[in-house]
Amino acid sequence: MLSLLLLVHGKAVLENEVSESVYIYSENGKIQEIGPIPALPSHLKNVEKIEIPKCHTAVPGFIDVHIHGVAGADTMDATIEALETMAIALPAEGTTSFLATTITQKHENIENALKNAALYLKSYNDSGKADILGVHLEGPFINAKRAGAQPMEYIINPNIELFKKWQELAEGSIKLVTVAPELENGTNFVSYLHENDVIASIGHSDAIYEEMEKAVQAGAKQVTHLFNGMRGIHHREPGVAGSALIFKELMVELIADGIHVRPEVMKMVINAKGTEGMILITDAMRAKCLKNGVYDLGGQDVSVADGKALLADGTLAGSILKMNDSLKNIQEAADISLTEAVQMASVNPAKQLKVYDRKGSLSVGKDADITIFSDEYQVEMTFCRGKIAFKKGD
Repeated sequence: MLSLLLLVHGKAVLENEVSESVYIYSENGKIQEIGPIPALPSHLKNVEKIEIPKCHTAVPGFIDVHIHGVAGADTMDATIEALETMAIALPAEGTTSFLATTITQKHENIENALKNAALYLKSYNDSGKADILGVHLEGPFINAKRAGAQPMEYIINPNIELFKKWQELAEGSIKLVTVAPELENGTNFVSYLHENDVIASIGHSDAIYEEMEKAVQAGAKQVTHLFNGMRGIHHREPGVAGSALIFKELMVELIADGIHVRPEVMKMVINAKGTEGMILITDAMRAKCLKNGVYDLGGQDVSVADGKALLADGTLAGSILKMNDSLKNIQEAADISLTEAVQMASVNPAKQLKVYDRKGSLSVGKDADITIFSDEYQVEMTFCRGKIAFKKGD
């Protein structure tokens, strides 16, 4: 029996409150008991303990629904080693679960990545590292006018039959699809995703308000990296970005690095959507955690320097953002509480992916996915399904 007992002498962001001086006990990867340290029951007093000092805070592990790569690995590498590298590296920033995200590419390359993800989920998705919850298919069903860093030559219109094939190859692991609903067959495609319990996220789209309205009516539930790769706001045409702020049905992703969206705009989005309507993502590429240089993204060279990842023409190409920095940035930009930041990094993505019964908060019965960080948002320890996945200094 694998057990874990944390004595959190600092703060712990629990499901319904922020508490101080609590114990968290888990067995076999699941939280079994939470309570005040002074009331630690006798049957736990002889269990090996990990003491968390007063200057540290325990929060539910972060869930990144949009990440391409990290530490030299990318989902499109289509190898077990690449996904393993990502799963091992991400707990260092407090991420305990993620969607392996693809990019627009040749059909063969996408299919190889999907088959690889299915194999990984079936045979390699063990505890003690970040939990892969499925795949985010970003492209190729997007608008070439808003391609951003998506390779133009492989962009196609939404295709239900092709998606069926890909979902079969992925063994049902595609959980989220970025799509431009204004394209031919786009609304029908959104409707199909909705009917088959896959999140339709509007992104890399040039849609106008009326097209956005139809997509929402068809079942669209999310917007991919708000403001980036989409028709922006005009006072006579809300576009994708404005519509994302208008429709309560749409959860919005936000890259809170201060580069993709400036801090004042982060605050504007929170004012419009509330913290319950936003998900923090990184959209990170393989260069994250590596030194400055030139790296591959979807077959394109990306130059990384000064915290930015750029194509040769200056187009932003994902990020090297870490989730713990994302929380710090948005708290500072919008003057929100830690609990509100955690809602966007842990609670909302868990609810959106329909895994809140086992992820997204620290409560009895859920996975022991726990991130411990300092007052400066430096991750000190991360536990994935009850096992230490990262410890600072090791």
